[in-house]
Amino acid sequence: MNILPVPMLLPVSETVSNNKYAGDTGFGEVLNKAIEKLNNSQIKADAVMQNFMVGEVQDIHQVTVAMQEAKLTMQLAVEVRNKLVEAYQEISRIQL
Repeated sequence: MNILPVPMLLPVSETVSNNKYAGDTGFGEVLNKAIEKLNNSQIKADAVMQNFMVGEVQDIHQVTVAMQEAKLTMQLAVEVRNKLVEAYQEISRIQL
């Protein structure tokens, strides 16, 4: 059985430089940025809802979109957390 090499579309240096998570950013930094984005979407949804209640925003579509975005962002964060907890539990069960 012959194993053929996989062709590279981009040189390795371009692939690494285009990666937005490459370099000095660690897992903690990426996690902090994701939590910050989650918080910002929640704050935005609250602000749009308050503006709608006061009467500054007349378009219910803006409110609905902001609320759904915040809801989906929160669901994604919860699922990522669940996967991280499952991975930790699986690693902790490994016997050395």
